[in-house]
Amino acid sequence: MIQSIKNLSFVLLCLFVSSWLNLSAESNPRKITLQLQWTTQTQFAGYYAAAAKGFYQKEGLDVSIKPGALNIVPQNVVSSGQAEFCVAWLAKVLASNEKGADLVNIAQVFQKNGMLEISWKDRGIRSPKDWRGKRVGTWGYGNEIGLFAAMRKAGIDPNKDVTIVQQQADMNLFLERKIDAAQAMIYNEYDQVLEAKNPKTRKNYTPADLVKISMEELGVGMPQDGIYARSKWLAESDHEDLAVRFLRASFQGWKYCRDHSVECVDIVLSVDPRLNRPRMEWMMKEVNALIWPSPAGIGIMDEPHWRRTAELLQQAAILKSPPSSKSYRTDLAKRAQ
Repeated sequence: MIQSIKNLSFVLLCLFVSSWLNLSAESNPRKITLQLQWTTQTQFAGYYAAAAKGFYQKEGLDVSIKPGALNIVPQNVVSSGQAEFCVAWLAKVLASNEKGADLVNIAQVFQKNGMLEISWKDRGIRSPKDWRGKRVGTWGYGNEIGLFAAMRKAGIDPNKDVTIVQQQADMNLFLERKIDAAQAMIYNEYDQVLEAKNPKTRKNYTPADLVKISMEELGVGMPQDGIYARSKWLAESDHEDLAVRFLRASFQGWKYCRDHSVECVDIVLSVDPRLNRPRMEWMMKEVNALIWPSPAGIGIMDEPHWRRTAELLQQAAILKSPPSSKSYRTDLAKRAQ
């Protein structure tokens, strides 16, 4: 009986201390900045949901979410100390690290690569080998790495066998049929084409009008939308704990968007009401498909995917030497789970 009372007292004490710590953290939140890779959209819904639903607040964090833009390089923002965390693509971060960026992937949120190369069905392109002799679009700025790797696998020299065309942020070149194939994200530009009207029929284009070639399915997809921080920042007092708390709340946000996608679209639209709702709904659906299922748990980097990226970057001469395996870690994401 006495032992039971002691055990109960200990449990109550633990609960009291835990509640006190939570209240203390919420009343004195730590300010954290997250730099996004691109402008506000449901590609980043999990982070906005974590803020809107109070998940960051419960972890004692006051998180400022900064949208990206064409002239903003997320890894540079973190490297310069203007943000603690950023959302970025592994290939671009590894290239920055070789120049001294010192970033480490602490959570790989997207488990699949969403990059496509789409073409009109009537152009006769069914597989990468059909790109030969065609006008092939790419955004450049590192986005061409997987595309060029797919070409080389098909026996095509991207410098000789195709005409590479610089795409802009829209899909106008493709819609005007000035290029035979175009880069598109499954959750964004692909839907932009489906929302456009065929001038001949005056109806929206459908998937039947298009051929989409997936970099992921070709085996050249590289991890996108991971969370990065500076390794030196993580080494400072209590910063690993801050990172775990940030990841825990962010994971909760993504799980919430998996289970409440309509509400998460509403949350993002409340941040920027100018956004196109149908496109944000499409994006939310496709982004969830890139995150889930997460076989090892949300946020865990797949080591073969990391290795594939390192090899592709070296083959493309973007990296002069193999990147350090310390450029990613899974322990913080596991703790956050």
